[in-house]
Amino acid sequence: MSFQIALLQFCPMRKNLDENIRLIRSMLSGLKSDLIVLPELSNSGYLYESSSILEQFSEPSDVSGPFLSAIQILAGESDGIIVTGYSELAGNGLYNSAAAVSKDGLLSNYRKTHLYATEKKLFQPGDTGFTVFQWKNVQIGLMVCFDWIFPESARSLALQGAQIIAHPANLVLPYCQDAMVTRSIENRVFSITANRIGQESLQEKMLNFTGKSQITHSSGKVLYRAPQDKATLHVMSIDPEEANQKMISNNNHLLRDRRPELYKT
Repeated sequence: MSFQIALLQFCPMRKNLDENIRLIRSMLSGLKSDLIVLPELSNSGYLYESSSILEQFSEPSDVSGPFLSAIQILAGESDGIIVTGYSELAGNGLYNSAAAVSKDGLLSNYRKTHLYATEKKLFQPGDTGFTVFQWKNVQIGLMVCFDWIFPESARSLALQGAQIIAHPANLVLPYCQDAMVTRSIENRVFSITANRIGQESLQEKMLNFTGKSQITHSSGKVLYRAPQDKATLHVMSIDPEEANQKMISNNNHLLRDRRPELYKT
């Protein structure tokens, strides 16, 4: 089957929700795609002095806020769904989340399990667990940025039947893109890592985001890698059913050959 996917790489503006919506809208104008993946925290930017300040640029997952409601409209115009990272406002604090949104509203909401560095000062640790949902008969799993470094993240999604992992990111470490090749190989899943570009500084802290957003085949082949420092929209077609092939040899099945009773935790 043919399934059209897209990733959007751009530089979210900190404390400038209206500009972020404008940038996303302008870059997605006229695009038709089954699945579009945007970076982590696309609504808010990354570095904040405190959660109380970030709260002003956060919103609930019910698609009632200005950012996700704009994403809902764009999803309708694309005839598909959009997975975006955003700062989620909940009753007990903020979460670094990823929402899958269609023209009809929220399909799935995932709260980042593994918070990185100073994110722990801003966000609550994710409590949803790793989630898989279906869209157009395709199984799609969600994870966010630093989840990549824990093999259990992608494996949990694969065990639930994910064919594609949608992976919004704000990467600063230099080796995620290469590691996602391994994540795709060891789980035989497609992965779409939508990273951001640019820099952010706060007090004495400076972050350089690595760009190089990436689409990886279930065989581990890199199908597309974006530039390091250029806003980019890339669209391509894949066959998600290729991710159902889990045989490594005539006698070895990637998931059925697991022996979890011998794995120490």
